[in-house]
Amino acid sequence: MKIICVGRNYSDHAAELNNAVPKEPVLFMKPDSALLQKNMPFFIPPFSQEVHYEVEVVVRIHRIGKYIQPKFAHKYYNQLALGIDFTARDLQQELKSKGLPWERAKAFDGSALVSPFVDIAELGDIHALDFHLTQNDTVVQQGNTRDMLWNIDALIGYISQYFTLKIGDLIFTGTPAGVGAVTENDRLEGFIGDRSMFQIKVK
Repeated sequence: MKIICVGRNYSDHAAELNNAVPKEPVLFMKPDSALLQKNMPFFIPPFSQEVHYEVEVVVRIHRIGKYIQPKFAHKYYNQLALGIDFTARDLQQELKSKGLPWERAKAFDGSALVSPFVDIAELGDIHALDFHLTQNDTVVQQGNTRDMLWNIDALIGYISQYFTLKIGDLIFTGTPAGVGAVTENDRLEGFIGDRSMFQIKVK
């Protein structure tokens, strides 16, 4: 199982970090050790003073595919989840300034929270899906999948040109604007529509 993440898939998020809007999807990977175990809190790692939350819709692949045409991509998944791509922003900025890869800032242990998965039949139009994140009951991020630069099917088509997609692979589809730092004792809760998808404590 691999975790494929998409960066800068919402133009407002690219703008808030002073990044150019990309001309094609920006991809990076997390190892399976990045998955935050069920019912565990998120522990702020000792190597960062500025870890950010990034709430994202997550797709789980359920059949093997390579060079998938976007018009057939819907056949390769039937469930979605909500997740957080935790990012050591201070470390990421340092690495970017040196032209180095982001893995230490993005792929550390526990950096990928994934909620339970929900059948897409329960969610309505997945290409116009509202989702949001609260931090201590205050909404800090909200987005809609219609605002993705590349929708889920386009992403699957693009990604599968480079990586064979296998059963159980996860795709983090990008975060909207509103990312910010977590602090000890924060309580984060993610929603798709009015449905609570996860609750987590920060330690």
